[in-house]
Amino acid sequence: MTGSGDCLSEKCGIFGVYAPDEDVARLTFFGIYSLQHRGQESAGIAATDGTRIRIESGMGLVSQAFDEQRLAALPGRSAIGHTRYSTTGSTLACNTQPLLVSGIHGEFALAHNGNVVNSNELKAALGLEDFPFETTTDSEVLAKILSDGPDLDLMDRFAYMMRRANGAYSLAVLTREAIFGVRDPLGIRPLCIGKLPTREGSRGGWVIASETCALDHLGAEVIREVEPGEVVRIDSDGITSFFPLGTNERSDADEKLCLFEFIYFARPDSVISGSLLHEVRRRMGGRLAEEHPADVDIVIGVPDSATPAAIGYAEASGIPYVEALVKNRYVGRTFIKPDQRLRERDVELKLNPLKNVLDGKRVLVVDDSIVRGTTTPRVVRMLREAGAIEVHMRISAPPITHPCPYGTDMATRGELIAAQNLLKDEMSVDVDAIREHVGADSLRYISLEGASWATKRGEGHCSGCFTGIYPSEGIPLQLDKFELEDGPDLDSTPAILPLIRS
Repeated sequence: MTGSGDCLSEKCGIFGVYAPDEDVARLTFFGIYSLQHRGQESAGIAATDGTRIRIESGMGLVSQAFDEQRLAALPGRSAIGHTRYSTTGSTLACNTQPLLVSGIHGEFALAHNGNVVNSNELKAALGLEDFPFETTTDSEVLAKILSDGPDLDLMDRFAYMMRRANGAYSLAVLTREAIFGVRDPLGIRPLCIGKLPTREGSRGGWVIASETCALDHLGAEVIREVEPGEVVRIDSDGITSFFPLGTNERSDADEKLCLFEFIYFARPDSVISGSLLHEVRRRMGGRLAEEHPADVDIVIGVPDSATPAAIGYAEASGIPYVEALVKNRYVGRTFIKPDQRLRERDVELKLNPLKNVLDGKRVLVVDDSIVRGTTTPRVVRMLREAGAIEVHMRISAPPITHPCPYGTDMATRGELIAAQNLLKDEMSVDVDAIREHVGADSLRYISLEGASWATKRGEGHCSGCFTGIYPSEGIPLQLDKFELEDGPDLDSTPAILPLIRS
């Protein structure tokens, strides 16, 4: 996906480290820097030296929110960090994470990836509507359960949260004594554990992160993923594992990890469920070639997220893969707004076609998804203007027909072009109508079966955005991103922020 009008944005990357002999704030900075693709609205780090928890955060990218002075203000032996893209709550300074809460059970900092759809019900059940809230996010409700929940034992409060919170949450939680990694019972969002190497003057340490790419950049060994419904505690005694809801027998199919993590969200150099995502996406491209061949001269991908799938399509079809679209990776990093003329050339600001490569060619274009259908027509038109005589689109995700309640800001259902073009049975999509809208000579999507096959995980996915069938009950037809906005007089001035995709 190439333009901000037709893109998916996923809520947040989280990171945590326990390493008494290391500069934990600096490690966390580089940890969340490597997770920048998961959120660009704000960034924050919380650290503790065992006596108090300190937090520094700011709007914008990690590199904009932090400098040496701010990192120096975060001494400690453990820390957690967060990069945010909002799906509940506005883009406000008060909504930056990690959150720091102090209640009857002590002080907690919390970083959250996901979305909890019954936050108001949780507030009412706990009587939290009478508590002063400092943000408009669902994440603060989870933090309040830990700081003010009805049970004395922390694991009991985790169990209380897991039994009642409907939605997705991978958490990094910081106390003065330990860090915790938490994954919801369905395992909708990823979370992994790594081990820092020992060296002279350092005993190493432990890290948790949304993706393994964050561990790679720190030289940490990937140990394993946090299991669905698991809480891991990391402190001076090492790692302790808890399953607050019990350890019933489970299979891979019981986990409902978001399928879009494999298609688009996670970095291609990350490993999920034992598979390198670059290879998963190549398999998706190969499956696309099997399901939907085309008589063309060249295969290209929309950079960068669709590149592995395009390579896979080319390998499976025997058609040459070429680079024909050059991406400006810095256009989204400016705070300067383009004027109307440049706004109308939004895609051209991000992508530039290689005319000599495209001229006179029948071109097959692989992209990872079509959401609203606003960007793809511009890409097709750009390729034709560069000399392509045919443009055939192949999409490595099935048609998106429903919104995501679990932490993906992908538009209302009425804005989704596939939902607008459902056939009478409402079980299939009029692909030819979408093809006509985007202006391609042909358009085909990978099947849901094919996308799932490429992950080598069987049925262990959440695919609700493709089917409307969600793994948890009571999901509203349309979520209100601002449902928690009523409350304290918060700083309501949103920042002008860059939105980038790498």
